[in-house]
Amino acid sequence: VRKQVLAATGQVRLMETYRALFEKRGLTVAQVLTSKSDFQTRRHYLNMRGCIEALLAAGIVPIVNENDVVSTTELMFTDNDELAGLLAGMVNADLLCLLSTVPGVFDGDPDDPATHCIETWDDSRHQIEEIVQRGTSALGRGGMHSKLNMARKTARLGTTVVIAAGSDPDVLRKIAGGQPTGTRFPALGDASPAKRWLASADGHAAGSVTVNAGAAEALLDRSRLASLLPVGIVAVDGDFAQGDVIQVHGPDGTVLGCGRAAYARDEAERLRGKQGQKPLVHYDYLYLID
Repeated sequence: VRKQVLAATGQVRLMETYRALFEKRGLTVAQVLTSKSDFQTRRHYLNMRGCIEALLAAGIVPIVNENDVVSTTELMFTDNDELAGLLAGMVNADLLCLLSTVPGVFDGDPDDPATHCIETWDDSRHQIEEIVQRGTSALGRGGMHSKLNMARKTARLGTTVVIAAGSDPDVLRKIAGGQPTGTRFPALGDASPAKRWLASADGHAAGSVTVNAGAAEALLDRSRLASLLPVGIVAVDGDFAQGDVIQVHGPDGTVLGCGRAAYARDEAERLRGKQGQKPLVHYDYLYLID
């Protein structure tokens, strides 16, 4: 309760500071407070996206922050990096800048003179666990892991991400101008609005299904567009309804992704393992993690 009281009073002073600073540049700001619940359902998600897009269209800069006054533990974002990544996907941003206390992602211990800042991240060359392990003194294991995961996830959805030093007053100008700054994660795809929403909703699914090895292989095969068919489902869990987000697990329990259920749990259970049935999750509403 004390944190909520402090947040409620502090938000006023914080926004006044933002208002005064942006006013010097002739810009108007607006406050947008959010929690994870705004990303859980398609309707809430679209309402929030509509609000932000309307503000931008009017030339108003939205200042988005977590609503600490009402957020409970299960509805709190992991950190501001997570919130920033979700918002970038929501508005289909071209660029996301994650400003930090370090100038980028190092390929080793920042205190070692032989260590270099990685200019361009490449999943085929850089292994996230090795980078995090070698560079723990920079951001701390948790902070670096969080930034790397969010940067890679956002880039796969079609938004270029840059991790750079927030202490440089010209950092945003340098990034926007194409000057090599920090560590850049090139955009790798162009996900649809529906898949961007699903990518933000994968942490609070209403249920799950487990698929067999054949179905898992088909879903992960990037050379074809595969929907989730009942014939490949071996288990159904959770009391989900039509339209709810459900997780898709592989035979070993690994989370393959999530999708929007075309029908409720009872029908999914009834059709489980049967051939010639309509998809439980159509490809257009299926988001695969990797």
